[in-house]
Amino acid sequence: MACYTDASNPKNYHKVVDCQYACPAHTNVPEYLRLIAQGRYTESYLLNRESNVFPGILGRTCDRPCEPACRRGRIDGKPVAICRLKRVAADLRDDIQEYLPKAPAIRNGKRIALIGAGPASLTVANDLLPIGYEVVIYEKYARAGGLMRFNIPAFRLPVSVLDEETGYIIDMGAEVRYNTPVSSLKELLSISNNFDAIFVGSGAPKGKELDIPGRWDEGAREKIHIGIEWLGSVHFGHIDKISPRVLIIGVGNTAMDCCRTSRRLGGIDTKVVARRSRPYFKASPWELEDADEEGIRIIENHAPKRFVIENGKLVGMEFERLRWTDDNSRQTSTVIDTVIIPCDEVILAIGQDNAFPWIERDIGIAFDVHDMPVINKTTYESTRRGVFFGGDAAWGPQNIIWAVEHGHQAAISIHQHCQGLPVEERPPEGMHLESTKMGLHSWAYSNDFNPSERSKMQHEELVKRFSAIGVEVELGFTPEQTATEVERCLNCDIETHFEKNLCIECDACVDVCPVNCLTITPNANEMDLRTMLSAPAQNMTQDLYVSDPLPQTKRVMVKDEDICLHCGLCAERCPTAAWDMKKFELVLPYALSRSEPAAAIA
Repeated sequence: MACYTDASNPKNYHKVVDCQYACPAHTNVPEYLRLIAQGRYTESYLLNRESNVFPGILGRTCDRPCEPACRRGRIDGKPVAICRLKRVAADLRDDIQEYLPKAPAIRNGKRIALIGAGPASLTVANDLLPIGYEVVIYEKYARAGGLMRFNIPAFRLPVSVLDEETGYIIDMGAEVRYNTPVSSLKELLSISNNFDAIFVGSGAPKGKELDIPGRWDEGAREKIHIGIEWLGSVHFGHIDKISPRVLIIGVGNTAMDCCRTSRRLGGIDTKVVARRSRPYFKASPWELEDADEEGIRIIENHAPKRFVIENGKLVGMEFERLRWTDDNSRQTSTVIDTVIIPCDEVILAIGQDNAFPWIERDIGIAFDVHDMPVINKTTYESTRRGVFFGGDAAWGPQNIIWAVEHGHQAAISIHQHCQGLPVEERPPEGMHLESTKMGLHSWAYSNDFNPSERSKMQHEELVKRFSAIGVEVELGFTPEQTATEVERCLNCDIETHFEKNLCIECDACVDVCPVNCLTITPNANEMDLRTMLSAPAQNMTQDLYVSDPLPQTKRVMVKDEDICLHCGLCAERCPTAAWDMKKFELVLPYALSRSEPAAAIA
């Protein structure tokens, strides 16, 4: 249970703005949705960009951790299309160059090396350049973006979008040394390079192998590919076709990119093979839906056993067919039989590993039993002072929005380090609460409940999307779809704020509530209280909001946030203004917010 009368404690509100806290970078979702609804796409883009520095990229590719937390999903099973609305703001914005942070003319004398030009490193650069740091990025390829560029196909993420959003950061004044892989961290740390801190954002560039019989036969070797390496070869133009019969081993998001790319390069009979059944697939549901739409067959419960080689040529793979059963709270598999699936080529997409052969083991950076660097999960600093990690290089493969958050936090630590302050001292979060009441029945937000279903993304027709690998599949929302989708938001940042001392226990709010989420009742322990409400509170993952004893009868006001629509009718009906609808705003610190303005540095 949680008390919702104490407005001085922001933690009482954190569980309400679920979508914002589910996003690693804490994107202010409700506020930018409101701006989009008003047609203010540029302002929405800029607001989003404070935490998510790649709105156009992530509006197409994000794993959407915010959407499962969206309370709209509890009503009709379909959350607000938050990710796709980010894309709307990105695609329809005006020129934003004049509004972006600028690096000061005179730097502060501190030099930072960033290894890799992926999302984590670019976020660090985005936060440090405006406060006067000199940033040098070492990138082994000829273009920035890291795995966003080389492992996300152009039919999902157009090159123009990637170039534009990475360019915004680089053009602030970063020095990028392209085609310059780092071969020795010890050398980079040498006095001659004169760096005050180093950030490692090199990703997880090594695909996992499948070491089973036949893998290293000379006739099969050139027909078996590692997924992320194969996608990179397609991007660079080293591979522009594939054989008709292709097997993809693995069923994560990389596997979905591989199978859909294969389909476009001539793999007309492309199949994905998974060890488990569909509920256990690692790929996002929408990735699976897109693969289904493009005619990709997914074979479940098959474990690779060997590559079948005949006359020095790969002709298929043998699999064990598995039956999974529950055994003492864990699943075990039983081999039913074996089957051979014919194929001409195989792409292995069974995971990624980090690779740090360029980090010497005698420079003070500790590695764990998995050969991963030991990193402080709060400061992102390694065991060597001044060397920080983020993105996939820190704890293995995650998603882009996690890399962005790592970059923000690492930038704070780097700034603390360079100013001689303890990196463990994290700047505090803040919050604002402000009434949205504008009249007796008027609020500063749209408080009507919209029963519309989730808008369906329009896709390019199959014939056209297969005509060239760079044809973007998702076409984006129309303005009409956008307006409808935004109105599906339940305004989780608008809080029902209750003052017990003003309540006269007239029950007006209880009577008018359209979903019976309010109850005045004698207090009890939580489990009993949940059964005493106007509508029993059955979602145990959602706290009840319980007031202090009311002045008249010492009963309590209880609210079930799980079903509240934030319509404001309780506040409209209350004769004493005990209820109010207050806008919650989370204030997050960044490296820039801890410093003097860039103009002052200059």
